[in-house]
Amino acid sequence: MKKTFSLLMLALVAVTATAQQHKLWYDKPATQWLEALPIGNSHLGAMVYGGVDVEELSLNEETFWSGGPHDNNSAAARQHLQEVRDLVLIGREEEAQKLIDKYFCPGPHGMRFLPLGSVKLTFNYPASSVPENYRRQLTLADAQHATSYQIGGVRYERSVIASQADNVIVMQVKASKKGALSFAVGFDSQLTAKVSASMSQTTGCELSALVDGVEHEGVKAGLKAECRVHLETDGQMKCTDKLLSVDNATTATLYITAATNYVNYHDISGDPVKKNTRVLSSVSGKSYATLLKRHVAKYQEQYGRVTLTLPKSAASALPTDKRLAAFAEGNDQEMVSLMMQYGRYLLISSSQPGGQPANLQGVWNDKKNAPWDSKYTININTEMNYWPSMVGNLIETQQPLLQMISELSQTGAKTADVMYGCRGWVAHHNTDLWRITGIVDGTPWGMFPTGGAWLTTHIWQQYLFTGDKQLLERYYPVMQGAADFLVDYMRIHPAYGWLVTVPTVSPEHGPSGKHTNVTAGSTMDNQIVFDVLSQVLAAAAELGRDDASLAVYRSALQQLPPMQIGRHAQLQEWLADGDNPEDKHRHISHLYGLYPSNQISPYTHPDLFTAAHNTLLQRGDLATGWSLGWKINFWARMLDGNHAYQIIKNMLHLLPDDAHVKDYPDGRTYPNLFDAHPPFQIDGNFGCSAGVCEMLVQSHDGAVHLLPALPDVWNEGQVKGLRARGGFVVDEQWSRGTLLAATIRSTIGGTLRLRSYVPLQGKGLVKASGPCPNRLMAPADVKRPLRSPALKSFHQLHVSPVYEYDLDTRPGGVYTVRAK
Repeated sequence: MKKTFSLLMLALVAVTATAQQHKLWYDKPATQWLEALPIGNSHLGAMVYGGVDVEELSLNEETFWSGGPHDNNSAAARQHLQEVRDLVLIGREEEAQKLIDKYFCPGPHGMRFLPLGSVKLTFNYPASSVPENYRRQLTLADAQHATSYQIGGVRYERSVIASQADNVIVMQVKASKKGALSFAVGFDSQLTAKVSASMSQTTGCELSALVDGVEHEGVKAGLKAECRVHLETDGQMKCTDKLLSVDNATTATLYITAATNYVNYHDISGDPVKKNTRVLSSVSGKSYATLLKRHVAKYQEQYGRVTLTLPKSAASALPTDKRLAAFAEGNDQEMVSLMMQYGRYLLISSSQPGGQPANLQGVWNDKKNAPWDSKYTININTEMNYWPSMVGNLIETQQPLLQMISELSQTGAKTADVMYGCRGWVAHHNTDLWRITGIVDGTPWGMFPTGGAWLTTHIWQQYLFTGDKQLLERYYPVMQGAADFLVDYMRIHPAYGWLVTVPTVSPEHGPSGKHTNVTAGSTMDNQIVFDVLSQVLAAAAELGRDDASLAVYRSALQQLPPMQIGRHAQLQEWLADGDNPEDKHRHISHLYGLYPSNQISPYTHPDLFTAAHNTLLQRGDLATGWSLGWKINFWARMLDGNHAYQIIKNMLHLLPDDAHVKDYPDGRTYPNLFDAHPPFQIDGNFGCSAGVCEMLVQSHDGAVHLLPALPDVWNEGQVKGLRARGGFVVDEQWSRGTLLAATIRSTIGGTLRLRSYVPLQGKGLVKASGPCPNRLMAPADVKRPLRSPALKSFHQLHVSPVYEYDLDTRPGGVYTVRAK
């Protein structure tokens, strides 16, 4: 047995050594933005096309948005608030919506993320010939884009990076034959831009584009941007009015940077020209090789923490667009590993300390009017963007989000007072660069007073993963401000006697028989309020805080509505039983308590767990891209790896572009592996990445569960570097669908409870409980039989024993356990 185990481990290690060279690669240039490949350093984003005659880098700068500093608070809301509440509480919600539409959300409805423009290289070749041996690729291990091909016996190569280390995009262009490289560099933009080229003895050849911002919804343009391209080459350089040109070169290097006058959400006094000059001065004289080395070292500090090895197949070697098209009918499990790591890559590339959070499209947008303005949608999408940050071991990426939450607590304090007469702070379903916190778009979307409250749960979750008390101390006032608003905003429901948010909505979805989603005490709101109040109390205990407000929070917790099970054996979305089992709506907001929260567990609430399962079955397995990302996590928390994998399969259906939606009705992933709502939203990428991690390790309900939702098709594999609550980092190896061994590193010490489907052995393990079957049952108060055909097999799947063990750990300790 020992020899067999050792051979298996050696085989896994050998596979792992080469498995993480994940690449997106293609055998032809991109012809549209959704085929181009993303690079980014959070501050700058670029989509690289890999063209032969014309290479294009479509650029974004993270602070280049429409409008300027402003708020969207409605002074009329407060005087009509009681009237709206009274209407909602007596069941006249449609009348309440008319008042909200009129007085609560007059606009503006948020600014939009703008495209900067494109740097374009137009090539002249020594011989007219069809390109041969073409390849373009994005290598996730080093975040480097490469393009190569041959023309007339000359091999041409281009490499591009977006360096975090030096805050610059760098492109190197090479030819295999001396003097065979000739091209021109230009810039164009959909916005008003002034382009000029210059050459001097000190700066060399440079292209500058000054791009004007835009007015939006009556808010004047406050921003301007400069994009600067610095060129160095061993050939001949020339500058014309708006172009740089290179002739008879073998190598050329372009240094690209951009900046705006944005300083923060209320200060636009910056100087983009000076910012760019500083960046280019700092990289002056540094070779591409030096900058590449610095870039890779900085990037690998984050990306290199996690590896995931899954079985390969013949399809693994296909170009990525063909690989995606073949996925649904094949057995390319390594494609799932690629998608998990691609999500981590995108988060690293679009969210770094000191920058802006990843928006609805990360940091990539080519449209003057982006879908939904590419704002921060905080009724699910922004939160989903950061689901991989903890379990995927990318804690630094959360810093821009936490900074935005802190800023929202400042702007949201004014909104809470002006619109509702409440203490604390509020943000609704949407915000933007200017940190607006009023209602956006209209009642069905915007009358969601718990968006900011939901965001604060990310603070507590980071503390659970890291044990960082300094972080908790810094953001405790933000958490408390969210709690203060909620206890002021809530009212006792006259029909139920529960304390509820009113008015509110269940995001974008209303009950059967109603023509509005305006309500009181939606299940999602109740769950968010429970988390916010509970987490503030827990944080106060950790920090040794004690004041009169804590008693108010405890009292409010006791008065919240319980989660309820409805007549269709479902978890109710509203206080009244208004769910329709035939409704396939994309939002399943009332399962927030299952994921990302931990309020629904098979160990503590098996009846609610089963009801949540029924809700998932009723909503179905098809949805928009971001909704599928959430469903992967739901099914992982259901401990059903096969069903979670089915959702992944549903997501990995090719959609060539938005013009072909009717031809590809199930298409949910574009050729460059961006998530398709459609149109493009990046949250589905992040949801998928987090979901894969959640299938491999869970730590939300008092234990670190090893391989909790492993699908049958992942029969062999290994994962390294996933994080778990309690400050643990987890490696796992498995074979034939069963855990072989796990190594756990403790960063802060403390007791670790391990949970496994197989008995474990290892130094220091103390049996905690088990084997103990999961107690899944039908809700006792359902009056008629459950009709779900899947329910029986669901129960059979989850009555297998679960073993639990305790292990005392010390900071820095490394502990290995093995299957008996």
